Formats: sequence, structure tokens, C-alpha cells
Amino acid sequence: MITTRFAPSPTGCLHLGHAYAARVAHDLARQNGGRFLVRFEDIDHTRVRPEFYEGILEDLRWLGLTWDDEPWRQLDRLDHYQMALDRLKMLGVIYPCYCTRKEIEIELANLAHAPHGPEGPLYPGTCRSLTNPPRDREPAWRLNLDMAAGLVGELTFKDQRHGRIGVDPGLLGDVILARKDIGTSYHLAVVVDDAAQQITHVTRGEDLLGSTHIHRVLQTLLDLPEPAYFHHQLILDESGQRLAKRHDALSIETLRKRGEDVWNLLP
Repeated sequence: MITTRFAPSPTGCLHLGHAYAARVAHDLARQNGGRFLVRFEDIDHTRVRPEFYEGILEDLRWLGLTWDDEPWRQLDRLDHYQMALDRLKMLGVIYPCYCTRKEIEIELANLAHAPHGPEGPLYPGTCRSLTNPPRDREPAWRLNLDMAAGLVGELTFKDQRHGRIGVDPGLLGDVILARKDIGTSYHLAVVVDDAAQQITHVTRGEDLLGSTHIHRVLQTLLDLPEPAYFHHQLILDESGQRLAKRHDALSIETLRKRGEDVWNLLP
């Protein structure tokens, strides 16, 4: 059975881009007699606000989108992410990183050829071979892409828009899998949760296409199933920029109060 999900962060109101993403996932499931789930990506708890949980569900109801089962909250699942992190530690494919953001910026500025990915400069691997870690800092945990690539071998994934894509394990560098203040990250949590909820089709914006390379590596390391993917187009503002939660004029709440027909504003 096809199972899709919509996974908003309760850090603000939904906007037109969210409505489009939710509709894509909802319609794919419903048109195939499948299940549509809602999951709150709330691990960034410093930015989460309690009122946004119900506000998001209220917007979805108003949009006419129905979901199956009770929505999940990632903050309820931290022990599952820790178990996955422990398994990666046993495989020897992650390492502790004590760098601050400022220290990474300085390190990159001093490099003649700083590593870059599709999202900008990559972590330069400062702590990858660290022998004397500082005792006064809690570490984050990063994926050692060289070690991981050696274990997983050649990988691909199938995307509905882009076809079969070869995985580039180093595309985003040694990404953080567990932040110092949270104990997990988007990359680790989404892979663990998609498997736990038996998501068969991951639909999301094309800005996350690069993340799928890392997710396929993690799925393989953790022996998790590979879903099908559909990285759909993004909804842009008048200047061609991706919509963000600061676009209050295009929030679903504002459009609802103005009596707008949201679906007529979308492709």
C-alpha cells in the first residue's frame, strides 16, 4: 500500500509552498487507495511554539486534506534516533566534532580551496582525525563519508521527475547526524521515521534533492528500506525566491481570513 507523509516544522504558519507539498503527498496516497500521514519535525525545540501544532492541523482541515492515524512528534522519538546513532558508532562511520560554527568559518577562510557542495561550503574535516579532544565541550556527531562510502558501495535512487540518480556520498560532506543540543539531526531523524512509518513514497521539494544522497547512505548503513522519491517543484514568490515562513502575506491563515481560494493560486 502506498504511504506518504507531510512533515512540517511547528515553528511558524503554513504558507502556499506547504499547501502544495501537502497536496502532492495527500493526492498521491488517496488516488491510489493509500495512507497519508502527518509528522511534526520538531527536534529544533528552541524554535517550536505549542500553538503551531494545532494551527498546522487546522490549516490542513481547511484545505480539505485528511490524514490517517495520530500525527507523530519527533520529540517523542529521541530514543529511536539514539539507537540508530549507536549503531552507526558501532560501524565506525561517525566521529565526534567539537568545532564551533565560528571555528569552522575561520578554518574554511584559511583554506586555499575550501570544499563546496550545492548548499555552500562543506565542513573541512577538522575533527575527523582528532587525537586530543577538548574535555570542556560536548561534541556533535558527524558522518565520515569516506568510511561510509566504502561500506555501502555504489547506490542509486529513483525520482519521479529526474529518473534514476547515482548517489554521490560526498555531496554534502561530513554532515552532522546529532547536534550537541538535540542529539539528532534532520538527516538521521527523517530516515529513521520514514522507515518506522513504512513510507513508500517520499514527496518533497526539489531543494532537498541533495539530501537524498545522504539519506540513501544512511538507509543502507542502517538496513532500512528504500522508498520511491518525487522531488517536486518549489512555489516561489514574486522575486523568484523560495517561500519561507516570513512570507506572512502568503500564509494559509492569512489567505483563509481573506477568503482566498488557495488551490487557484497554485500550479
